Amino acid sequence: MTKDDIVFVPEPNLRRRSVKVGVITDEIKKLIDDMIKATIDWENSRDHEAAVGLAAVQVNKLFRIFIIRNDYDDISNQQFTVFINPEIVKKLGPIEEEYEGCLSVPEIYGKVGRHQSVKIKAINENGEPFRVTAHGFIARILQHETDHTHGVLFIDHIKDDPKAFYKMNSEGAIEPLDYEKHIKDNSILWGSDTHE
Repeated sequence: MTKDDIVFVPEPNLRRRSVKVGVITDEIKKLIDDMIKATIDWENSRDHEAAVGLAAVQVNKLFRIFIIRNDYDDISNQQFTVFINPEIVKKLGPIEEEYEGCLSVPEIYGKVGRHQSVKIKAINENGEPFRVTAHGFIARILQHETDHTHGVLFIDHIKDDPKAFYKMNSEGAIEPLDYEKHIKDNSILWGSDTHE
C-alpha cells in the first residue's frame, strides 16, 4: 500500500464501526504491514507533518486495528505498535484541549478535548494480549485511533465550535480556519448530511 490507499472524508466507511478480529490470519498480518507502508509513504510526502497513527478503516478495511508510532519525536524510527481489538477500559484525569489532525481529514486541524490519561487493552499481531496506561500525547493518540474503530472522527468532537478549527500554513504553523467559509456547511466533512 501507499499513501494513495488512504481514504478521506466523505468516504462512508470512515463513519462505520469496524469489526472485531477473530483470528489473526496472514491477510491481517499483510494488512498491518501495508498500513505501516502507507503511513510512512504519506509522511514522506509531507514537509511539516509526521504520521503518528493509522487505523485500518483509513485504508478502507473495517477491522478493529490501528498502529501507532513507537517514537513520534524521531521520524527516522519507523517502528510501530499494533493494537488489535483495542478497548479503552478507563479514562483518567482532566480533559485537556490540544491540536489534532488526521490523515483522512486533510488540511484541517482542530482543538479537541481528550482525557489526560487512558488505560487500554488490546492484542498484538501475534495474538498476545497486552495493556497500556498512557498519559499526555500518547493518551490522545490512543483515544483518536480508538475513535476510528467506532466510526468517529476528531472533527465530530468539535463540529459546533467555530473557534476549534485550524489549518497549517506553508511554514508549518497552525492558524485559525474560517468556520463559516470552510467548515459549517462543508458536506465533504460531514458526509451525505449537511452539517447543521
